[in-house]
Amino acid sequence: MARPRRGDTLSLTVDDLAFGGEGVGRADGYVVFVRGGLPGDRLRVRLTEARARYGRGVIEAVLEPSPDRVEAPCPYFGPCGGCRLQHLAYPAQLRLKAKQVADCLTRIAGVTEVPIRPIIGAPELYGYRNKMEFTVAGAEPSSPRAVVVGLHEADRYDVVLDIDRCLLQSEAMNELLAEARAFFAERKLPVYEQESGEGLLRFLVLREGKRTGEAMVNVVTSAPQVSELAPLAERLRRRVAQTASVILNVNPKKASVAVGVEEHLLAGRDHIREALGGLVFQISANSFFQTNTLQAERLFGLVEESTELTGTETVLDLYSGTGAITLLLARRCRWVYGIEVSPAAVDDAQRNAKANGIDNCTFLAGEVRAVLPQLISRGIRAEVAVADPPRAGFHPKALRGLLTLGPRRIVYVSCNPATLARDLGELARGGYRVEWVQPLDMFPHTPHIEAMARLQRG
Repeated sequence: MARPRRGDTLSLTVDDLAFGGEGVGRADGYVVFVRGGLPGDRLRVRLTEARARYGRGVIEAVLEPSPDRVEAPCPYFGPCGGCRLQHLAYPAQLRLKAKQVADCLTRIAGVTEVPIRPIIGAPELYGYRNKMEFTVAGAEPSSPRAVVVGLHEADRYDVVLDIDRCLLQSEAMNELLAEARAFFAERKLPVYEQESGEGLLRFLVLREGKRTGEAMVNVVTSAPQVSELAPLAERLRRRVAQTASVILNVNPKKASVAVGVEEHLLAGRDHIREALGGLVFQISANSFFQTNTLQAERLFGLVEESTELTGTETVLDLYSGTGAITLLLARRCRWVYGIEVSPAAVDDAQRNAKANGIDNCTFLAGEVRAVLPQLISRGIRAEVAVADPPRAGFHPKALRGLLTLGPRRIVYVSCNPATLARDLGELARGGYRVEWVQPLDMFPHTPHIEAMARLQRG
């Protein structure tokens, strides 16, 4: 059979999911990735891309649906790039995510005998996010709206889909979204244009303390137009009672990121509070905090338990964020050092320690790969290390520093099974034994999966 070409129509059965959530099927041995395809689906697919070894296609018809296919409740499902797995029954989501963790450990780390614990599902399938980032864009001429506030379309970072209500956030956050959009339109505030660098509005970032009910509205603009945005703060606090903080962040750079170089407080406090594990945390606009509060509490409880601290140890918390894990561990050890690259997060961590009456911890700002060798050169040793790196995993220099430090136990939290497997392989070659891996679903209806591993030296 000749290799398929772009535009060809094929019939195939999907037998797996790729890491980005695409279905994987084969037509006479030719691999095809299909967005929206689910294991067990029999599909008619039109090829949009045809390479020598694989192609990509779009669904023209579902000839026979997977037994795990369900109706997605969100009206934006499909075009929106957010929840790619809403049409997959949740037990099947968990099975596939656990399989992906196991596949990574085998394929990347070469680990086949490590126990993988049963995946821990989320207690809330919708409304679980405590932070959402919306892009502000200009509306099409034919649109009845003056401004778009929404999420990027699937695989199209240049197209923003207007979102009235997102099912992943609470109704209070949806109300804040609606009020902010109405304000932007009524005031006819100009939207930032990436190419020209002109315009004002760039992003709307909403945060919520799930346990405290406090909400933050963070408007990211290209210039410090405080007088233009000040009335928004009054409007939000008048109409949405739990609005505790309204912030203006200024990002004048071309980079399309929702983090500013200067911050202006428009109303309330410069932070909101969240309760987790019996502690209260202050979270500022640009600080990292786990996005699913309830699952984060479960995860951090597992971290605490897995460190097996007796009260005499020195502990190292790498990529410590606002200090959640650091402070939870501080209650069970002699001293803990937290290393975090974001100065704003370090400031929050220090405030959190003070607010919770915890004084046996030190927070250091900087890249782990630079700060960790400095600690070692000062003669600081740690019996236990905890790490929660970003999706890219450990920088090679940071991993070498951890091996030089040589703690007897490492607890590694990861949001990316591929980089977790890579780093576990390096740690195993460096003399550590992977005792077990625990998958945990932090983000239902998305392809993302969290996993935690415990390693012992020798």
